Amino acid sequence: MGSLNWISNQPTVQEGDLVELASTQTKFFIFRISAGQELQTHRGVISHDDLIGKSWGSEVFSHKGSPFYILQPGIADIISSTKRNTQILYPKDIGYILVRLNILPGSVVAEAGSGSGSFTQILGAMVGDTGHVHSFEVRPEMMALAQKNINRLNLQNRVTFYNHDIRAGFGINNLSAIFLDLPNPYDFLDQVKESLTPGAFFGTLLPTANQVEKLLISLRRNQFVFVDVCEILLRFYQAESEKFRPVDRMVAHTGYLVFARSILNQ
Repeated sequence: MGSLNWISNQPTVQEGDLVELASTQTKFFIFRISAGQELQTHRGVISHDDLIGKSWGSEVFSHKGSPFYILQPGIADIISSTKRNTQILYPKDIGYILVRLNILPGSVVAEAGSGSGSFTQILGAMVGDTGHVHSFEVRPEMMALAQKNINRLNLQNRVTFYNHDIRAGFGINNLSAIFLDLPNPYDFLDQVKESLTPGAFFGTLLPTANQVEKLLISLRRNQFVFVDVCEILLRFYQAESEKFRPVDRMVAHTGYLVFARSILNQ
């Protein structure tokens, strides 16, 4: 495995590799290669044994003759294929969050709550083998699902889960970043401040303006600085030369992103 723990460094598919089998109809399947197993799809059956030894990027066919391409899974497809019981963060938001929270190899970060673990997966990939992710979730069933999704990518050594209410504190100090995926982040800023290294990064995503207003007041009271609020809109275009134009739908407002830096109380 490579630095992302699910990317193979080999030119051909091997037993145990995580693969993405993509059809020309934009449908794809992500699964781990296991000898003797089969992938059942509405476009036919594909044997795992038939994929072992194939070069990445090769075209293969189901027993019905439907074409698929063997690819290594990308982060966006990992997110969209994550099994979930709750709404997940969108790739358009995740990318910006990672930049604003300065998530790098070696970062030691925390999130609450874990949800289905979509963002947890990306954090685990980004911090590398020298960093770590501490993920807090009060619902045992959600934590179990998040752990399953982390294990799918072999990232379990980079992530520690806690079935714990952060109202009692994180119990960890000198964190480089904290992200709260909670409806009331303004209730936990004391705990955030206690665990962040002075000058470190805080972020959250909220769906409504009323929540943002409450958070802004609380951030000022708790002496956070460099506060920013934004939203990210994403528009796709038809990738066809003869009718290049915006698609009819776009991923517009998904939530308000709020970022700030923690400083020592004066």
